[in-house]
Amino acid sequence: MAVSTATRINNFSDWVGMFEDWRREIGVNRDEVVGFKFDTLFGAIETNEIQFGHYKGRPKWENLRQIPSQQIRDALLNLIVYQGDTEFASVEQQRYLYETAPTDYDRRALARVMIEEMRHGWQMCALLVEFFGHSGKVEAQKMLERRAFENKRLLGAFNVDVDNWLDFFTYTDFVDRDGKFQLQMLKFSGFAPLGRSMSYMLREEAFHMGTGNDGLRRIVEAGVVPAWLIQKYLNKWISTSYDLFGTDHSSSAHWAYVWGIKGRYDEPKNSSAPDLDDLNDYNRKLYHDEVAGLVERLNNVLKPGEAILYVPDIKFNREIGRYAGQKFHAQTGEPLDERSYQQHFSQVMPSAEDKKRLLEILNTEKNWIVPKEGARDPLETIGEVRKSAINK
Repeated sequence: MAVSTATRINNFSDWVGMFEDWRREIGVNRDEVVGFKFDTLFGAIETNEIQFGHYKGRPKWENLRQIPSQQIRDALLNLIVYQGDTEFASVEQQRYLYETAPTDYDRRALARVMIEEMRHGWQMCALLVEFFGHSGKVEAQKMLERRAFENKRLLGAFNVDVDNWLDFFTYTDFVDRDGKFQLQMLKFSGFAPLGRSMSYMLREEAFHMGTGNDGLRRIVEAGVVPAWLIQKYLNKWISTSYDLFGTDHSSSAHWAYVWGIKGRYDEPKNSSAPDLDDLNDYNRKLYHDEVAGLVERLNNVLKPGEAILYVPDIKFNREIGRYAGQKFHAQTGEPLDERSYQQHFSQVMPSAEDKKRLLEILNTEKNWIVPKEGARDPLETIGEVRKSAINK
């Protein structure tokens, strides 16, 4: 990763000042955010030995001096930068949803999601500043200089506005679920401070996914937003999430595994030898299977007569990898010619008219979402230490 020489950061306190400026500039400095104490949190890791790759069995690295080569250090820096960039981007994407929250519970759940995404970005920048010298400080500064709404975040999916609540719930259920997969893979990293960072981040990510999944359930159960319209948003964000796992036959994923800095999602439970040329697709298929189970549960609360919801085929609407730019049916995965695909695409992905129709429903129908019952205030429970991270 190319690194410029300009930086205003000498230490992490300097970065914190920039972080506070960023919060004010993008408009998220509400009472809940101002009142939250951001901190760097390190949890436990399963073992102090590297768990896979060429260095398997050796002690995990506690600092950069212990890492055997500059190539590994650069790859590690890159992983941390991309992870952190998505965290700040999601806050920028969702920042205008407060005013349209369907209930007070949902508004406070949104506040918690955004606070925790900010803390995840904080955590990644703390690693960059503390461990990666001048290069890390430059990258931590750039993290707060890019803007999703200026189309400058590193991954395209994180430059898209999330500007209505069906969008938000689908995003947090499925894009944040990709985030869970990425965090879990980094939890096994041979760089111990990164692995220790993941424990709390995974616990927090669980709330984000739960918010999205439960929000979708409440919308489906209400039966006011038609299932065909919900399906279009599933197609939008699940197909986007497939791409977030990275390209097929990725040399970056190959070497990250060989070097022991990013494992498979099911690494400790999987004793089989990895296909180093197919790591991203392996994890993508695990994600697809998990998502399929969630969508099937949504079908259990559909109103009678509504079309059954489905998970888009893993080949549909792909922009990277072996299926990039190819034409496939969203539900069946069958190949389509150009003309048929363009017609099909317009039928299965949200259009401007679909968005207009959705906003009419959200703005005029009082009962488009089932009330949340029996839940504790998300901001009262934000500081609770949970007993174990998800997917240990």
